[in-house]
Amino acid sequence: MKEIHHWIDGSEYKGASGRFSDVFNPATGEVQAKLSLATKAEMDHAVERAAEAQVAWGATNPQRRARVMMEFVRLINRDMDTLAEALSSEHGKTFPDAKGDIQRGLEVIEFCIGAPHLLKGEFTDSAGPGIDMYSMRQPLGVVAGITPFNFPAMIPLWKMGPALAAGNAMILKPSERDPSVPLMLAQLLQEAGLPDGVLQVVNGDKDSVDAILDSPVIQAVGFVGSTPIAQYIYERAAATGKRAQCFGGAKNHMIIMPDADLDQAADALVGAGYGAAGERCMAISVAVPVGDKTADALIERLVPRIEKLKVGPWTAGNDVDYGPVVTRAAKENILRLVQSGIDQGAELVVDGRDFNLQGYENGFFVGPHLFDRVTPDMDIYRTEIFGPVLSTVRAKSYEEAIGLAMDHEYGNGTAIYTRDGDTARDFANRINIGMVGINVPIPVPLAYHTFGGWKKSGFGDLNQHGPDAFRFYTRTKTVTARWPSGIKEGGEFNFRAMD
Repeated sequence: MKEIHHWIDGSEYKGASGRFSDVFNPATGEVQAKLSLATKAEMDHAVERAAEAQVAWGATNPQRRARVMMEFVRLINRDMDTLAEALSSEHGKTFPDAKGDIQRGLEVIEFCIGAPHLLKGEFTDSAGPGIDMYSMRQPLGVVAGITPFNFPAMIPLWKMGPALAAGNAMILKPSERDPSVPLMLAQLLQEAGLPDGVLQVVNGDKDSVDAILDSPVIQAVGFVGSTPIAQYIYERAAATGKRAQCFGGAKNHMIIMPDADLDQAADALVGAGYGAAGERCMAISVAVPVGDKTADALIERLVPRIEKLKVGPWTAGNDVDYGPVVTRAAKENILRLVQSGIDQGAELVVDGRDFNLQGYENGFFVGPHLFDRVTPDMDIYRTEIFGPVLSTVRAKSYEEAIGLAMDHEYGNGTAIYTRDGDTARDFANRINIGMVGINVPIPVPLAYHTFGGWKKSGFGDLNQHGPDAFRFYTRTKTVTARWPSGIKEGGEFNFRAMD
């Protein structure tokens, strides 16, 4: 049985804990590897060595750090297919979706090549007689990233790129479900010229997370995962004086207005709702058609599209629409929630409960489901299902529709489909949600803007990637310098305002 270990000081580090986690092939249900879980002592060792390595890396000028990012981009592109195969085999994503996962992370690394510009401070000449003032952005030191299973390439790249380009060392604790790609990325960074110890990949469970949160050396932690854990990490990090940037769950609504192109909206809902088996924090899981006529016409278009979806392993070809969910427990939870929707009175229009893939009976595949006449009191509406389940909530008016999205406890992403510019503008201005799509189903910002949700979808003051990432991973130091000229004056004992 293959064993997967850690990456510490630029090489594979075999853990000595004796504790392992199973890494499954989601398509077959078989264990394909054993993942070593770190002890607190091993995590502390990785942090200590990272702190030592960060001193020289932080003193390296930003342009040289950016050149490492530039070479990293080239190496990721060189090994794109190898990375995507490893990602698909552990996560279950289709091969094109796995490449998309890597590509969206790669775009953040490309943005980080501009670190010299993003790290520039400010300067004021002659703020007072012979006095200049300037600010500097300096790295925090050692920071940590705790990343989820559903994007095993993209989100580690979102974390490590800005952190490293800003001059920090990073401790990355990836998901135990699909750990291989983060380790492969660490190897590529070493090949790109990153000094040993600046990026440490330490695999672990809650014990490792708590070791990160308790470490007095680690200055900041970034997390993506479920809301309860995001809140736990945020509160515990804040209690120990760390910066925290924690992103949690989602329940993303798409409002479909009567004037929308319903064929376009139906295509968007199928891709956004069922892509990656619904295991996306930006998946659309609630469709809100305005008016019964709109709802009936939308359902009529959705049903044949959903029934034609091809579900299978990534090895079945690029025409597979989505693969298995990540674990058997995830599959069982999805089916439990589907049953709750039936029990609570929702209309199951497309029933995927009996889906069975010949030759992969033990895999974690879940058929597509479509609910109609869902109400806000139902579990399938309130809960993030994280599976291929789309719920339709009928609204009588635009005000009722926007109210549904605004009243929900999650505020990650949302979308509206309409041909009316006034409606779209009102929606974008009023909605209390972090990322908004107008005739765009999955409004994930590009790398030079920031990504982040509101309400219980995000904890912390700054978002991921874009300019916010460099603000998060640096602290500002402001210097007031005086170089007197002319006659030297004696000491002053009063604090005077600048002349």
